[in-house]
Amino acid sequence: MDPWALYPPRSPEIPVVANLPHSGQALPPEMIEQAHPEFLQALPNTDWHLDQLYRSLPDLGITMLQANYSRYCVDLNRSLQPPYFGNFWRSVIAKETALGQPIYRVLPTEAAIQARIEQFYKPYHEQLAALLQAKIDQFGKVYLFDLHSFLGLIDDPICLGNADGKTCSDLLMSLVEHRFAEQGYSVVKNKVFTGGYITRHYGQLPQVEALQIELRYTVYLDADQLEQPHPPNWQTSGFAAAQQKISNAFGAIVQDLQFHG
Repeated sequence: MDPWALYPPRSPEIPVVANLPHSGQALPPEMIEQAHPEFLQALPNTDWHLDQLYRSLPDLGITMLQANYSRYCVDLNRSLQPPYFGNFWRSVIAKETALGQPIYRVLPTEAAIQARIEQFYKPYHEQLAALLQAKIDQFGKVYLFDLHSFLGLIDDPICLGNADGKTCSDLLMSLVEHRFAEQGYSVVKNKVFTGGYITRHYGQLPQVEALQIELRYTVYLDADQLEQPHPPNWQTSGFAAAQQKISNAFGAIVQDLQFHG
């Protein structure tokens, strides 16, 4: 399996890339053999089913890139710096979950850690960088939406992060905030989720505006299922309703971006 799934535009292409780095669920066979069964069943802190939630984006001319492999294989939203294996919030490969629960029965070797970086991390970022550069070559600039979901830390439905104004313009932030608010969502800006490595790294490049968009799980998933030790189901009426609202918001965002050039 490739490290990513690429969904090209299904309507006239626009200078927008949507990136989903934490919604993949696949794990390499050797990791499955080494991990605790309880962890494999739960895969906590996954950005569940964002590929389904955002599946209409290519219809709007947006290019969408999604990681096929779980963030526990490699975390694409972490900087590639040592220690590569360790803390959930800082290392490319986590030793424990966000709540400190051990992932492995048998720890991966240094060679295995480096192999994962070469096989999954570097190719994904090379692909993302190539997509952004292609948009810049064609349009002169590109907007990068880094799409995530969450449950804890804050109670707000949607949080937008641009490193306190460093990775995108106030105009882009305001447009996105307004269009989500039109769909009935309460939106906060740079509250805990200020933008991770992807937003900050690519947002500092010339001709790139990067914005992280975090959705609380309960915006689109059944709250009762979130307490279960297995992935929630996306095929619910609540999910379908949220999917339509998200599509409406992004449709309006695309029109705004085309108007403002």
